[in-house]
Amino acid sequence: MRIAIPKERASGERRVLASPEVVKRLVRAGHEWVVERGAGLDAGFSDAEFEAAGARLGEGAAVLAGAHLVAQLSPPAPADLPAYPRGAVLVCFLAPAQRPQEVRALAEAGLSVFALDLIPRITRAQAMDALSSMSTVAGYRAALLAAQHLGKFFPMLMTAAGTIPPARVVVIGAGVAGLQAIATCRRLGAVVEAYDVRAEAREQARSLGAEAIEVDLGERGEGEGGYARSLSAEAQARLAARLAERVRAADAVITTALVPGRPAPCLVDAATVAAMKPGSVVVDLAAEAGGNCAGTRPGEVTRVGGVTVVGLLNLPATLPADASRMLARNLQEIVHHLTPRPPKAPGDAGAPPAAPPAPVALDLADEITAGALATHAGEVRHAPTRAALGLGATP
Repeated sequence: MRIAIPKERASGERRVLASPEVVKRLVRAGHEWVVERGAGLDAGFSDAEFEAAGARLGEGAAVLAGAHLVAQLSPPAPADLPAYPRGAVLVCFLAPAQRPQEVRALAEAGLSVFALDLIPRITRAQAMDALSSMSTVAGYRAALLAAQHLGKFFPMLMTAAGTIPPARVVVIGAGVAGLQAIATCRRLGAVVEAYDVRAEAREQARSLGAEAIEVDLGERGEGEGGYARSLSAEAQARLAARLAERVRAADAVITTALVPGRPAPCLVDAATVAAMKPGSVVVDLAAEAGGNCAGTRPGEVTRVGGVTVVGLLNLPATLPADASRMLARNLQEIVHHLTPRPPKAPGDAGAPPAAPPAPVALDLADEITAGALATHAGEVRHAPTRAALGLGATP
């Protein structure tokens, strides 16, 4: 297939969905790449490296001409859609619940959108899971931000001026990002406590050396696909009271709690922030969904009393080199998944194939393809987006 990599246009975006290593590997597998000039510079990949790997360089809309698959981080703006080949597969992060009208426009443009944030979290799809890849990056960066903004050391130090105790960090949400934050804070020498509504996630936090915070909610916190689910008002009150105790005693708090398709739950309320120790830090990884902390302002670092609240967005873009390498490997597996095998020729095993395969195979009976395909054949397929648009059941 022909794979097109346009340059990212979103402000502050430094990542790219390709790397010279992956380009070279897929060129050997018979695929053609067209990369827009300058697409990888912010991630540390020069145009010369992409050319040496076998990609052809292009400019502007010409990069998209004849593409079977277009890979970019954000979906194109409506004004740019005419340049995209009808029938092409678009691989991107979509967040369809936040932009139903844009999803409709993508469908009307004839694009089959394979959304990176809709890939089912099943074992067979792990190597394609870009959300988990980027959560790993965000969790690592969150730990560094907590250490950066905290006015004390993370590790215990034995000095001539006396012993300095270690920082105490509370991580709320022990998914991929939370677990990476725990591991990084532990490497930096902090004492870490962690909470997650999912019992299995709390056990994973323990395995990384964190002390798990236990709360009797009176109900299960596990939802579909391994995500947390929304809690009842009574359970939320119990949880907030218990977490407030631990947050007030902490030097730094990292929050990562998200519920798919809904605003982030507020787990650190204004009263708790006001009761935190002067100089404390909250790093809120849920800022894009409204935040887990009452003082969070998306995209900003603010002071609430004596507490620093970090609500910076798109943390993976602050580590563009390794984030892009991870995304490129995810894309590689997606290409393998969407590449059909040549049909078997009748008769002699050495005979040529009966017919050449199509460049892209979209098997709607496959769990991964069906789950990730938000639009196809002019239709919106993502059920919640169809409901928001009043389109009825999935076609």
